[in-house]
Amino acid sequence: MSNSYTAFWTNDLCRYLERSGYGGQRLTLLFGGSHQSLPSFVRAGVRPGDWIYPVRVHRTRMCVLGALEVAGILPYEDAGSLLHDDDYVKLLHWRPLKAGCVGEVVIGPPGASLRFDTVVPGGLLERLTYTSRRGERTLKHVEDGRLIHSVGVQGIYRLAAGSAEEIRRLVGGAPL
Repeated sequence: MSNSYTAFWTNDLCRYLERSGYGGQRLTLLFGGSHQSLPSFVRAGVRPGDWIYPVRVHRTRMCVLGALEVAGILPYEDAGSLLHDDDYVKLLHWRPLKAGCVGEVVIGPPGASLRFDTVVPGGLLERLTYTSRRGERTLKHVEDGRLIHSVGVQGIYRLAAGSAEEIRRLVGGAPL
């Protein structure tokens, strides 16, 4: 059974992607690393078949930016020799997603288009649930359907099945 995860993107990155014309393009890869600014997908437990939903928090609203199904995770230092030429071009195209110390490349078939206006409705935000080995948790700092602090989504976190389904529907039906 596949899992679904959110991966936090900063507002600075989102503004750059918007200004540079990445909006509307389908995600094909993501980068991970060993630092808080670019966390590891491998360490988070992401595996082939899982779904990644990049998110941002902007003006107390959480937005789902797109979706990518994981086909594989490669060490960054080997990506040039392991990727097919077409996929290597994608690696170069999505280089703005690289920040800090890159250690891994998550590749997949074209996912949902990158959008910056898909706001998570307040009701969903209040019941959004993440799961881990320690149990399930909802987001803290949610008041009146607004996310006051983004600390609860900064990183890569696995969504509970019901929340994953609601996020999937929100981004336009990317399968689980």
